[in-house]
Amino acid sequence: MNKFLFKHIDNSALIVFRILFGALIFLESIGAVATGWIRRTLVEPEFTFNFIGFDFLQVIQGEWMYVHYIIMGICGLFVMVGYKYRMSMLTFTVFWAATYLMQKSSYNNHYYFLMVLSAIMVVLPAHKYASIDAKQNPSIKMISMPNWCRWIFIIQLFILYTYASIAKMYPDWLDLTVPELLMKSKQHYFLVGNVLQQKFMLYLVAYGGILFDGLIIPLLLWKRTRRIAFFVSIFFHLFNSFIFQVGIFPYLSLAFAVFFYQPQVIQKLFLKGKILFSEEQIEIPSYSKAFKTVFVLYFIIQIALPVRHYFIQDNVLWTEEGHRLSWRMMLRVKSATTTFRVIDKKTNMVDRIKLDDYLTKKQIRSVSSKPDIMWQFAQRLKTIYAKKGMDVAVYVKAYVGVNGRPQKQLIDPNVDLASVKWNPFKHHDWILPSNLD
Repeated sequence: MNKFLFKHIDNSALIVFRILFGALIFLESIGAVATGWIRRTLVEPEFTFNFIGFDFLQVIQGEWMYVHYIIMGICGLFVMVGYKYRMSMLTFTVFWAATYLMQKSSYNNHYYFLMVLSAIMVVLPAHKYASIDAKQNPSIKMISMPNWCRWIFIIQLFILYTYASIAKMYPDWLDLTVPELLMKSKQHYFLVGNVLQQKFMLYLVAYGGILFDGLIIPLLLWKRTRRIAFFVSIFFHLFNSFIFQVGIFPYLSLAFAVFFYQPQVIQKLFLKGKILFSEEQIEIPSYSKAFKTVFVLYFIIQIALPVRHYFIQDNVLWTEEGHRLSWRMMLRVKSATTTFRVIDKKTNMVDRIKLDDYLTKKQIRSVSSKPDIMWQFAQRLKTIYAKKGMDVAVYVKAYVGVNGRPQKQLIDPNVDLASVKWNPFKHHDWILPSNLD
């Protein structure tokens, strides 16, 4: 294992990836300001649905989020040019994690991946060449890196894509129900809208997605299939970028290709003046035992998180329990009709909640179909009424349809969601059975 982890290899791929990564996180940060995403998601709402347990992050919600994102954009530029790399990368990671954890209405697996990837980048020696840091301090300049710096990306990508492929292997995806629903919302697209509704395109999306996710990493690792796999990746990711507008993720995924090509290729394309490292040396650091423990534990967690929903009662498509942090991407379409009712425990006075008095349209879509967000909104309503001197119970009547099925009741209407506790590791009995296959 020492040889696998600590053998030194050429670091051209990591250096080029750092430059691309810095540019992409700069564009992600500044783009969020320019497109109005921050205004719609983090400024206009009275509050955000944060990950449960991270309520303290609400203090930065509002106008300060513009400053928050501008700082992240500056960090992206610093990462790209390799200036104060460690501090810049750490700052971006903390700021991005705060944004990720403070809101779920725009939850996206790609946001989670960027948080994980940023944390990894903090500890990598990505500033040891072609950087301002190396120019200012030549003693840190290196043309090699430990082998684990390459394989940590490959293993992480293999886990991500493999779980994404496995998650698609269920009836509603295989019989084209979900792809058809997804493409129906794209039928207004100029030129391609009608093409996306064709049967062959639905099969391509459904089964092409399974095959791509399941095979792309092995095909990129094998020299004989690497080139064709890369060109397929270009088509796949540009298609996703255009059709689904998933931010920088498609381009970030393409940037990972540098870790699959030989250093000579990377240097010829991007770093023509760099000396090729070709020595055979293994440098085992003094902290190797601790490092190996952390390395293995990290990937055990990455492998375990996506399977936790199998140990929770009922179907994750219905309960959403175990959905997040699991690489389950675009797997369900829901329709919902949901109402909240507040009852004063002393007077039995009933107050029917108008959701648009409290929530944005995007928040309403989330609170109408996701049990954890319903529970959070019930807690917020309890707090709001408590400030008026009222002790209230909050009841929810929610009818939800999954993947085109008729709507059926999701939440037990006789349970006061304001008084029950949330447990992140087990099923909640107030979520009614789904009877999904």
